[in-house]
Order: sequence, then structure tokens, then C-alpha cells
Amino acid sequence: MQERVTFLSDDLKLFGVVHVPDGLKPGECRPAIIMMHGFGANKNGGPEWVCKQFESWGYVALRFDYRGCGESEGERGRVIPMEEVSDARNAVTYMAARPEVDPDRVALCGSSLGAGVAVYAAGIDQRVAAVILENGLGNGERIIRSMHTPESWNKFLQLMDDGIRHREQTGTSKMIHRFEIFEMPKELQKNLTSNNSLMHFTAETAVGFFMFRPEEMIGKIAPRPILILHSARDRVCRFEEAFSMARLANPPFELHLLDGMDHFMFVDTHPGVAATLRNWLNQYFPVRAAK
Repeated sequence: MQERVTFLSDDLKLFGVVHVPDGLKPGECRPAIIMMHGFGANKNGGPEWVCKQFESWGYVALRFDYRGCGESEGERGRVIPMEEVSDARNAVTYMAARPEVDPDRVALCGSSLGAGVAVYAAGIDQRVAAVILENGLGNGERIIRSMHTPESWNKFLQLMDDGIRHREQTGTSKMIHRFEIFEMPKELQKNLTSNNSLMHFTAETAVGFFMFRPEEMIGKIAPRPILILHSARDRVCRFEEAFSMARLANPPFELHLLDGMDHFMFVDTHPGVAATLRNWLNQYFPVRAAK
């Protein structure tokens, strides 16, 4: 069963879909997994695929649009990672209150920027029971720098300065194109257009992304389990992001570097992804008899 839902985050209405597995007995509670999309994306596409997997394995799952994305309220194109951390924590509050969810067993799962948000939220919120990262961001500055030439990097730094001055002088946000922040390889751009991802953002978005350092929070998650799933050939969040997360994490955690796919692991799916994910869940975050 899929149920369209809304919940509040800092007085903004966020829209989502809850997947409820078949066969729930009256009064039964199940573990829940909240799936969070990547930079400027939305709850459809990859989040829908993985939530259907979670549902089929017996979990209650939520996919939702961050503020300013998809159907949710908020300034369009304002994608500030620390504001998305608030959205993630409010999603935990919402799911923990649902009658079919065990409030002590709510996990966060995220793709790309959403994975970084999951790490940061879990680092400061002990209610998060487990974390799953898919091609996650560990350090915003490092990712942006890796996708620029020296010339375009200087242009990006100037863009951030111009955006700050524009806000000071006008009180409004200067809008910039996604590829002024970082350009995605041409053959991957179809995943943006097919999912109606945002292409224009506020200059404050670039600053917020640049300053975001979720890798600094991952060591605070233990002893709650962490799964790091990463594509060996990811050309957006390169495998160095996964290695950095693994170096700074404390056990229990697993790092799985998978071949045969690029950045959109939950979109261009591979049989190994679902198998790895399910095996880890069975070991570290299993469906079991609820209280």
C-alpha cells in the first residue's frame, strides 16, 4: 500500500509517500526506513524504487520531497543542506508517531547529498537507529573542486562572493544554474531531466553545499550500524567520498564498493545493489516481532 502524506518541517508542509507492507497484523509495529533524494531531485525515480524494495522486505518506508523541491513548500531552488537536516529529523518525528512503526527503529537512507544529510542528522539525533548511504557526499568543497578546472574553480569562488553581495544589496537571492556549481557528465544528465530535477538554484545553495561536511559527523553515529554503498566508477561523488566516510566511521559499519554502475545506483539498478542492501538489513536492521 502507498499512502500520500504531508508533515511539517519548520512550518513548511512537506509532501511524501509512505509504503506500508502487506500482512501487518492489528497493532503490529515494524521498523521504518526514510529514503531521502539527492541534490535538487525529488521523491520519485530512485527513491520510489528503493522504497518498493523496503516495502517488499517488510519495512514501512517513507520517501519525501525536501523543502523547495518536488511538491513540498519552500523557496524553489533554495537547497541548503543544514535545512534539509531539519527536514530529515522532522521526518523521523513523523514516522515515529505512525501506529505501524516501531519508534525505536527508524533508519535514514539517502542518495548523494541526501546521504550526507542522513549522516549529519544521525550524528546529532540519537533517535536514528541505522544509516544507509548510497553514493554519498562527505565533503561539499571536495566534491565541487573535483568537478572544476582551475579556471572554472576561480569562477565558482567569484560566483559565491557575488551571490553574497547580491543578497546584501537587494535582499533577494541571485539565481544560478546547476552546472555553475558543478557540471555532471553529459551522459548522466538524462537522469535529471527524466525526474524533473531542479536546474536553477539560489546562490546561497552553492555556499551551503560548499560548507557542508557530513564526514565530520559520521564518527558520532556508532554503535548504530552504517552501510556505505558506493559505485566504484561514480563520476559525481567519487569513491574518495566513501573512503573518507569509512576512515572516520566507528564500527559497526560496512563499505561496499560496487562496479558496473555510475552515480545513480538506485535508478540504473543492478542486481547486486538489492542483494547487498537486503543482506545488510537482515544482519543489522532486521524485521522482527514488534513490541
